[in-house]
Amino acid sequence: MDKKTTAGHITALITIVIWGTTFISTKILLTDFTPIEILFFRFLLGLLALIAVYPKRLKIKDKKQELTFAVAGLCGICLYYLLENIALTYTMASNVGVIISVAPFFTAILSHVFIKTEVKLKAQFFIGFIVAMTGICLISFSGSELKLNPIGDILAIAAAFIWAVYSLLTRKISGYGYNTIQTTRRIFTYGILFMFPFLFVFDFSLDVQKFVKPEYALNLIYLGLGASALCFVTWNYAVKELGAVKTSVYIYIVPVITVVTSVIALKEEITWMAAIGAGLTLIGLFLSESKLKFKKRGKQNECRE
Repeated sequence: MDKKTTAGHITALITIVIWGTTFISTKILLTDFTPIEILFFRFLLGLLALIAVYPKRLKIKDKKQELTFAVAGLCGICLYYLLENIALTYTMASNVGVIISVAPFFTAILSHVFIKTEVKLKAQFFIGFIVAMTGICLISFSGSELKLNPIGDILAIAAAFIWAVYSLLTRKISGYGYNTIQTTRRIFTYGILFMFPFLFVFDFSLDVQKFVKPEYALNLIYLGLGASALCFVTWNYAVKELGAVKTSVYIYIVPVITVVTSVIALKEEITWMAAIGAGLTLIGLFLSESKLKFKKRGKQNECRE
């Protein structure tokens, strides 16, 4: 394993650890903020941070590349989070957590169909997927009952699929050879632009007094600078180095991070079912990661335009 591959795994893990803890900040902010307000402000703050860190303007080579950035912003920043938040209003959070975790499966299938030179799926990947999903189900439904809601569950499935599409788009963008911070900034810009119509549809208001409270300000900073600005850069870097499929399987351990964080930060007790589920999830991650065999890509096969 070379240095770049190792760096890819490390950045993917760091990203997932941070994303797995964001539920605490979101839960605190939902006291006075609506989901669309949290979404808009966190990515606006993230965009401003990326501009401050790397202000150099990105010059796109052609219109097809610009369209790819636009669709990536629509999918990964706007639609994914909106679908996930709306799904949570119809169905249980545990349902959404499990369903969203199938995103790596969708990513693998789409990669196999559209980027055939990137990955050759083996039986071990699907075994790992089944083991991980079993673990995630044990974590999510420990202490709660499974209650299906067609609307909410379908929206969650759509969100997982949208994230898979975003993963492939970022893989394509990584082949353009631009700076990762610049590309992430461009994706954020389009994502925020696509949010504007939804601000009028959902309950959005600009109440400056909310930001005065240190608790809210600090959690928005964490979501904006950490979970958005930093994590999307590190995630896109990991996709660039590892590929869309190998990076996306790290999503399996989000519920594990959530359980651990709940025990540490919220003093919640972990059940035996959740502990077994965490173990199975990690085993599934290991199987999916270790047995994926990637084909060597020549320059003529690279995902570039």
